[in-house]
Amino acid sequence: MTAPKLVIFYFVLTLVLISAIIIGVSIGSVGIPIKEVILIFWSELTGGSVPQEITENNKNIIISIRLPRVVLAGLVGASLAITGAAFQGLLRNPLADPYTLGISSGASVGAVMTIFFNISLPFIGNFTLPLLSIVCAFLTMMIVLFFARLLDRSLRVETIILTGIIFSSFLGALISLMIALTGEELRQIIGWLLGSVSMRGWNYVFIILPFFVVGSLLLMINANELNVMSFGEEHAQHIGVAVQHKKMMIMIAGSILTGAAVAVSGTIGFVGLVIPHFIRLLIGPNHVHLLPASILVGSSFLIIADLFSRTVISPAELPIGVITALIGAPVFALILLRQNVKGRS
Repeated sequence: MTAPKLVIFYFVLTLVLISAIIIGVSIGSVGIPIKEVILIFWSELTGGSVPQEITENNKNIIISIRLPRVVLAGLVGASLAITGAAFQGLLRNPLADPYTLGISSGASVGAVMTIFFNISLPFIGNFTLPLLSIVCAFLTMMIVLFFARLLDRSLRVETIILTGIIFSSFLGALISLMIALTGEELRQIIGWLLGSVSMRGWNYVFIILPFFVVGSLLLMINANELNVMSFGEEHAQHIGVAVQHKKMMIMIAGSILTGAAVAVSGTIGFVGLVIPHFIRLLIGPNHVHLLPASILVGSSFLIIADLFSRTVISPAELPIGVITALIGAPVFALILLRQNVKGRS
């Protein structure tokens, strides 16, 4: 894609994201006109006064309830999408993402253990939950890769994904055990597992934000190396890429993003699978453009998915993980079918 087309592409994606944020904030049990939403945003950005026709109640609904929810959904979607794009490039397979590799399940175990045992590390406080989720996500990824290597020295992606699915089942059993043993924390744990950004507030935005910034920067710094490694590790080594070091950095960055996302929203599957695949069809596999585009599209996608989750059966809410699974599972099947056809031809 040429430079002018890329500029237009990014401009359109940014417009879509801004529109998704405004629509996500506007629509709810109390409908607020888009014009009012824009005026309130403008007054907050410029420090000016809100027009008299806008009630204080509407302003509080937007700033204190809906906007943090929309921003959190956007950050979670962006985290999962960019991680999926990086893992697919690293493993050279469009089926790879934090969910299919079992990393999301590992992060969920860390989050559920933190809630179950009421763990709070000294000097860390609110960051205990995302930190333990990140550690468990990284450990799960290392264990999956270790067992996959025992099964297949060449570490074929099919073997890694199969191992990830096996470990996801095992970790799911551990979580079920903790749920069976829990008491008062049951509702909180169930809410985490189903995936939701409901009633989280600005505190959760500030919890995920530093991890999102660090993880995304680490991946985008290594975008060119991902391009080279997508042609094979031997090729990358021949042209001077420190493959093992870069692989470890990418896996750590992916664990940071996945662990933090799961800590604040629970397990939301298939975002990291669907979004990078869609963008790759539009602009190709160059990670220099694929990674930032995944952030924009992943963010917009989860904001819209969350909007559907809270309006489709209003006043009740569907877990956001249900919406992403309904979209992602058929796409996963189509990609798998496509890979199988390619393998036979």
